[in-house]
Amino acid sequence: MKRTLGTCYYPEHWPQEIWEADARRMVETGLTWVRIGEFAWSRLEPSPEDLQFDWLDRAIETLGQAGLKVVLCTPTATPPRWMIDRHPDMIAVESSGQPRKFGSRRHYCFSHQGYQRESDRITSLIAERYGDNPHVAAWQTDNEYGCHDTTLSYSQAARKAFRTWLADRYRTIDALNRAWGNVFWSMDYASFDQIDLPNLTVTEANPSHTLAFRRFSSDQVAAFNRRQVDIIRAHSNAPVSHNYMGRVTDFDHFRVGDDLDIATWDSYPLGFLEDRVGATDAHKRAFTRQGDPDFQAFHHDLYRAVGKGRWWVMEQQPGPVNWAPYNPAPLPGMMRLWAWEAYAHGAEAVCYFRWRQAPFAQEQMHAGMLRPDNADAPALIEARQVADELRDAPDVAAPRAPVALIFDYDADFAWATQPHGKDLSYFQLVFDTYRALRKLGLSVDILRGETRDFSGYKIIAAPGLIYMPQDLKNELAEADAHVVLGPRTAARNADMVIPVPLPPDMPGLEVTVSRVESLRPDMPMPLKGGGAFTGYREELEGAADIVLELDDGQPAALRSGHLTYVGGWPDAIALKRVYSDLCRTAGIATVDLEDGVRCRDTGGLRIWTNYGAEAADTPAGRIEGAGVLFEKT
Repeated sequence: MKRTLGTCYYPEHWPQEIWEADARRMVETGLTWVRIGEFAWSRLEPSPEDLQFDWLDRAIETLGQAGLKVVLCTPTATPPRWMIDRHPDMIAVESSGQPRKFGSRRHYCFSHQGYQRESDRITSLIAERYGDNPHVAAWQTDNEYGCHDTTLSYSQAARKAFRTWLADRYRTIDALNRAWGNVFWSMDYASFDQIDLPNLTVTEANPSHTLAFRRFSSDQVAAFNRRQVDIIRAHSNAPVSHNYMGRVTDFDHFRVGDDLDIATWDSYPLGFLEDRVGATDAHKRAFTRQGDPDFQAFHHDLYRAVGKGRWWVMEQQPGPVNWAPYNPAPLPGMMRLWAWEAYAHGAEAVCYFRWRQAPFAQEQMHAGMLRPDNADAPALIEARQVADELRDAPDVAAPRAPVALIFDYDADFAWATQPHGKDLSYFQLVFDTYRALRKLGLSVDILRGETRDFSGYKIIAAPGLIYMPQDLKNELAEADAHVVLGPRTAARNADMVIPVPLPPDMPGLEVTVSRVESLRPDMPMPLKGGGAFTGYREELEGAADIVLELDDGQPAALRSGHLTYVGGWPDAIALKRVYSDLCRTAGIATVDLEDGVRCRDTGGLRIWTNYGAEAADTPAGRIEGAGVLFEKT
């Protein structure tokens, strides 16, 4: 499949007189795609039923006549001010009970039925008008679900919908009381109408209640998205996408992706390094102008799985952003590196955000491909280089990797509900595992938690799956691969209750977790031979073979056949020991990579990237700082 470039454009921000020149310049740069419309509702409908689509007609025609393909968005992430007057209670409510206000974006509650109908209405108007437009080659629903902590809403609309969701799930109130253990603290309910949302309780709410609310909230996002997709598909055959974000885990992206054709995500490596990676200060200083060497790659592989093989970067950082704690400029070459890294993981398109830096409003400090005075910014120069390279580059694909890593949003909900220790998160545990595998020079496939076919993989990593259905246990127990489990594998049942027999209760795995503890970050538990457990540790019993031991002689990891259970949160050294050993056993070649160097096999071509600022040696040759190296395999 041909790899392409694009950008995000806001014709409503600029005089119509410059649209044609902008479009021509985009084509000259080598761009194929242009995304428009995601924030334009107030210009499409400045007052109720006062529809003003003529300007959008002209914009699409201008861009299309220049040779660009349009990704047209529904504008539902930014309902206009008059919408609040029409539906005052559509505003999302924080856990503190404080309603949010108009004046930014994403100011709606997914559960509000009035806003659902308004969303259906504007989506229908746009889909009917542009569904067969030859220039509209793809669609995007809404924009960045979950951004600004907007998945969980504690509104009256959410409470009503939650009660209905619970009734559908449990059928009887007695069944819910039993499942949640509401006999504890006299929390029994007599009817579903008595159940409130799990906020503003005197101490923490019942974890079963909290987990149910997180699952409900995730389902609300998927249902909201599905309404738009169904409307668009009734009028258009073009593929439908949504742009996800980095380290947003409060709704199930796979469930949303089930209704889409393409998964896209918004990649901001420098901003994410400061507020989402979970890195040390030293790591941030080393990569402040490059981004974390694994964070973008992790999301590339994640959204490739969400998109069932079809995925894009819809927004690629073009320079300094405006929203992180610190906003440095990328090193020269990084915008080229980020694009090639995405292609190495199977991206169909990389679109830079945004075409021209806006001199007004909240994002005026966010760089674009053009400066506000229309001069070329560094992103445009590097995009031209990538476009030139794409013309002569061989086709790249993402073939099946030797290693699979399971990522499950429901597990993240459970960890967030009951982390058992400060700053412990499922995402970080999985990401630490991913980083360890990548530092061994391995390509990794990320699989959703509902996967049951593991054929073709030599190693399957499944850390932290706090609820593991029996059929998944059975499939992993029978898999023709080495399987790594723990910590917290099967530690709760579907309703967040400790199961008996005690976890992991896995067929063929002679291990029982007898007790758990969380650890202070400054008190790791060293392992014999190197490495340590940090943050979390489980006491293990059973007849399985000891793989790792703590310094005090207690088992840290046990193995029965092809099943390995790790009873704690391993640091980088411990993770390397576990996976290096398994790779040797499985016959997978590894290489110890320098801290910023990574590679990805793409089928006949291995693409090397160097996130370091200085040149580094690789098995394929020397690679410059902030550079890319191509190796035929």
